[in-house]
Amino acid sequence: MSNPESGGVRSVQLVIDVLETVAFSADELGVTQIAQRLNVTKGSVHRHLQTLVERGYLAQNSSTARYTIGPKSRLLAKHAPDTDVANLAEGPMRQLRDALDQPVVLSEMTPRGVLVLAKLPSTSPIEIGVRPGSELAFHASAQGKLMLAFAPRPFRDRILSRPLQRFTEKTLVSPRKIEHELREIVRLGYASAPEEVALGLNAVAAPIFDARNVCVAAIAIVGLIQFLPEKPRQSDVTLLAEAARQISRKLGHGRNADRPSTSGRTTRSAR
Repeated sequence: MSNPESGGVRSVQLVIDVLETVAFSADELGVTQIAQRLNVTKGSVHRHLQTLVERGYLAQNSSTARYTIGPKSRLLAKHAPDTDVANLAEGPMRQLRDALDQPVVLSEMTPRGVLVLAKLPSTSPIEIGVRPGSELAFHASAQGKLMLAFAPRPFRDRILSRPLQRFTEKTLVSPRKIEHELREIVRLGYASAPEEVALGLNAVAAPIFDARNVCVAAIAIVGLIQFLPEKPRQSDVTLLAEAARQISRKLGHGRNADRPSTSGRTTRSAR
């Protein structure tokens, strides 16, 4: 006997997948393109597209019959809080990109992985394939490992108890080795992932904290391994850490410095 609830959940997941596919695309998309990207039938995609257009979350171009983001989705974005980390991070991200001429990526944690919120490309003719809306694995990305390192222990244990995908021969899939690396990340204050997601690529990430001293996001530089070596240059790390501190201060981090925290420990602002 089939479970109607599971079917309902799958339907919700598909409609969200359709919405995200269109929203995060740089161009308008047709039914066939959306179906191919999601590996589902055109019929099921079309039904969800009709609903999303009727509700105003997507819009259909009458000339091309392709789909783009709708007015209700734009209205939701306008109602985002003023402390939206992507808006606050724009200035420090741009300064970091200009100083290093490397792509800069801002990410936030979700239950499934690390979501890329924003990216500033470098001037290089070679484009690094990280785009807003992408989800990065916790165990194989600099941003993901950074988030895990500062996450509550129960969440970290839950993530590391799952089967971990090996993307390259350099991807760590041993929970014991990952735990050791997470302790080093907390000690150093940054994380890297040389060729762990794709050969030839590296990323270095630093944590962004809010007023409660919670790691809520990560800023990272991403590049080819010859320009962003396996052992990060101290000058790069220093600039990255400063950008993270600037964004953290905008989120209120450090305002309660040297006041007793709820756990009885004294909090200190990032220097």
